[in-house]
Amino acid sequence: MRDDFPGLAGGWHYLDSAATAQKPQVVIDATVRAMGADYATVHRGVYARSANMTLAYEAARERVAQFIGGKADEVVFARGATEAINLVAQSFPKKGRVLLSVLEHHSNIVPWQLAGWQVDVCPLTADGCIDLDAAEKMLTPEHTMVALAHVSNVLGSTLDCTRAADLAHRDGARLLLDRCQAVPRMAVDVAALGCDFYAFSAHKLYGPTGIGALWGRAALLEAMPPWQGGGSMIDKVSFERTTYASAPTRFEAGTPAIVEVLGLHAAIDYVESIGLAAIHAHETRLVGQLREALRARNDITLFGPEDAAGIVSFAMDGVHPHDLGTILDEPGPDGTSVAIRAGHHCAQPLMAHLGVSATARASFGLYSDADDVAALMAGIERTRRIFG
Repeated sequence: MRDDFPGLAGGWHYLDSAATAQKPQVVIDATVRAMGADYATVHRGVYARSANMTLAYEAARERVAQFIGGKADEVVFARGATEAINLVAQSFPKKGRVLLSVLEHHSNIVPWQLAGWQVDVCPLTADGCIDLDAAEKMLTPEHTMVALAHVSNVLGSTLDCTRAADLAHRDGARLLLDRCQAVPRMAVDVAALGCDFYAFSAHKLYGPTGIGALWGRAALLEAMPPWQGGGSMIDKVSFERTTYASAPTRFEAGTPAIVEVLGLHAAIDYVESIGLAAIHAHETRLVGQLREALRARNDITLFGPEDAAGIVSFAMDGVHPHDLGTILDEPGPDGTSVAIRAGHHCAQPLMAHLGVSATARASFGLYSDADDVAALMAGIERTRRIFG
């Protein structure tokens, strides 16, 4: 599939898909058409092109709903998972205690703090998974929300979502899932998972930046007040009193990200034409190859479980991850370079738990292959020769 991605031209070994995925040409084409020949506003104009764009925009909402097993009136378009989580943190009417985990991304920590929730933290198992046995003991009726990552952006560890939902609901709490790392590789049915809110970003799903979605149970969304005001989200406005539209419209103030929404639609079509099961199996093979190659070295510390989903984090003795990433970015003997992520990955509490300031992270996409693994290992060996 590499030829579908113009950003990979020249044999670039891109191993940073967990940060953001490269875009296939069909997504680029869809956004160009939406920005150019088809462009008009939505939900406002009475002229034909605006009406057509409105139909396309709402068709994308239907497509997202179909993709995750929900209904269109349960899908709120947001700027990404970060905004979606902020929306729930700010608007959920029963603020109380929220249970997070050690491995959460900052976007699933800071919004709850800003909104005034009391935060409790679930520990991890020895292999870096969220310890649901511990969560079961920690949860009390004071917890009104449990918010967890389905797949860790650092460790690639996967949550047992169904059990997490059962535990949350036992004490009357709601479950929000951050599925940014799960959505590009794992099929989902929100009803089967049992979650109450579900957030993801398009740019990790081979779509545009600046757009994502929040799925929420219809009754919960209707009970939540809007958290931003402006055009489109209203019923009636006067200087004395304003009434608001029903969900999901009440959460989409202002002119929406029209172009990006249509790009998300194209990305979902592209991914499903390949098949999420096939993508996940392909990435799982690559994770296994890389972990085996790294384990064969005596200067590498691996983090996370063996069955990590698309992500391998590691540390190299005597070499800071930033130095490793810089050297890998320099062209090797074949003229190509390797791109990895080096740093705390917006997960500073997890770094503290691991006892490191940063890790190196290689993350795969559907376009990754064994040549990427080989190039990374060659770059690691070159780095070792430099540092001695």
